[in-house]
Amino acid sequence: MLYDISWCYDEFKQIGKDYGSAEEVDVYDSSHADFRDIRAEAESVLDRLELQPEDVVIDFGAGTGTFAIAAANRCAEVYAIDVSRTMLDHAREKAVEAGAANITFVHRGFLTYEHAGPPAAAIATTFALHHLPDFWKGIALQRLHAMLKPGGKLYLHDVVLPEQRPLEQIASFVQEQAAAGGDFLRDDAEGHFRDEFSTYDWIMEGLLERAGFRVEAVDYRGGVMGTYWCVRR
Repeated sequence: MLYDISWCYDEFKQIGKDYGSAEEVDVYDSSHADFRDIRAEAESVLDRLELQPEDVVIDFGAGTGTFAIAAANRCAEVYAIDVSRTMLDHAREKAVEAGAANITFVHRGFLTYEHAGPPAAAIATTFALHHLPDFWKGIALQRLHAMLKPGGKLYLHDVVLPEQRPLEQIASFVQEQAAAGGDFLRDDAEGHFRDEFSTYDWIMEGLLERAGFRVEAVDYRGGVMGTYWCVRR
């Protein structure tokens, strides 16, 4: 197990936004609503994953639980993984309110979660992998590959940088966030690129392929957003 290695990256260490803070967690959904519709995104992703009632799904970086709760309506079991215990507590409350009883919440991350259930039909992760440096991203993706059944699907959405004119694209994104949510979102965007570990598009694609995935579709939007639809080879 990776967390037995003394030099394993500490994925529980908060980098950038402190999502161990109750104040940050309390405003997460409302602040993200300024620039995205989280519920609609979750339903759209689930439509494309084409889950079956007997399927198992793992959600890495589950956050406040919106995706996990939506997935719970479509499959047998959802494992919601997050390194923030505060986030998980909030997600549990939302799940109870939604009547979603088939979600297992686990205080772990990409490097420390040990999947003991049946192989997953799908894994989803949104705005989470960038918390790891590139070497550990590769290790994480290899671990996700091992958790999927043959032909299982991976949905990955994150901040990913273009090879061409990345600084200009970042500056444009920061301005767009400021227009959408004022100082709060501008500071959030600037902190992301200053402190966190988003990588180049070509590196992300290479990491996925070398981890054993077939990248079936890629969508780059907004200059710094990448979406990857992958299948376990």
